[in-house]
Amino acid sequence: MSSSLLDRYFGSLAERLETVRSTQAQAIAQAAEHSAASIASGKLVFTFGTGHGALPALETFPRTGTVVGFRPIVESTMISFHHVWGDMGARQYRFIHAQEGYGRAIMRSHQVDPADTMILFSHSGINAVIMDIALECRERGLKVVGVTSIPHSSSTPSRHSSGKRLFEVADVVIDTGIPKADAALEIDGLEHPVGASSTSVTIAIAHAIVSLTAEKLVERGVKPYVMVNPNTTGKEAANRQNDENYEELWRRLKAR
Repeated sequence: MSSSLLDRYFGSLAERLETVRSTQAQAIAQAAEHSAASIASGKLVFTFGTGHGALPALETFPRTGTVVGFRPIVESTMISFHHVWGDMGARQYRFIHAQEGYGRAIMRSHQVDPADTMILFSHSGINAVIMDIALECRERGLKVVGVTSIPHSSSTPSRHSSGKRLFEVADVVIDTGIPKADAALEIDGLEHPVGASSTSVTIAIAHAIVSLTAEKLVERGVKPYVMVNPNTTGKEAANRQNDENYEELWRRLKAR
C-alpha cells in the first residue's frame, strides 16, 4: 500500500470503530448484560460465526483477557476454506454455509440451556446456517445477540426459508455499519475495491462485549475467571491460573 492508501485504510477503520463506539454502546451493554446474567448463573455464552465470522467467535475464549463462560462453537467445515483447493476448501464452504438444516444439526451437538446466551457474528446475516441457529436458539429460549451489518443485511434478501435476516430475529442487534461490499478502498485502474474491515470491527466488538461482561460480573459480586498471558516472566503462575479457568469451564460443562 502507498502511504496515501495506508492513511485512507487506517483512517476508514478508525472512523468505523468510532461510529460503533458512539452509536452501538447501548446494544453492546445489553449484550454484556445478557452474557453476565448467563455466566453469573453458572451457564454459558455461546459464540458462533461462519467463514470470517468465526474469527471474532474464536477470540472470546480462551484468549488473554477473556472470561470463563464464553464458549465458541467452531465448525471446521466452515472456517478452513483458506485451503481453497482440496479438503474443506472454499467451494465446500460456499455450499455448506448455505444449507438449511445444518445449523440445527450443529445445535443438536451442544446441550444448550434456556439461560444461556448466543452471540452470532455475520456480516450479511442472511445465510442458512446462521439463521438456523438464530431461530433455534430463540425457540429454545436463549437470548440471541446478532453482530451484523445493517447496511448490507437490510439491502439483501434472506437465503433462509423463513425469509428472515439476523437483525430481524436477534434480541439484541449490534450494527457494525460496514458497507455492503465490506472492502471500500477504490484504486484507480482497479475494478473492485480492496481493504476489508468487517473482521477488525467485529473482533473489537467481541472483546468489548467480553470486557464489559467482566465488569458487570464484578458489579454483581461475581469474580470472573480471567485468562492471563503465560508468555511472560510469570509463566508458572499464569499457567496455574489458566488451569483453574479450564477446570471451571469443565465444571460448567459437566453440570449439563
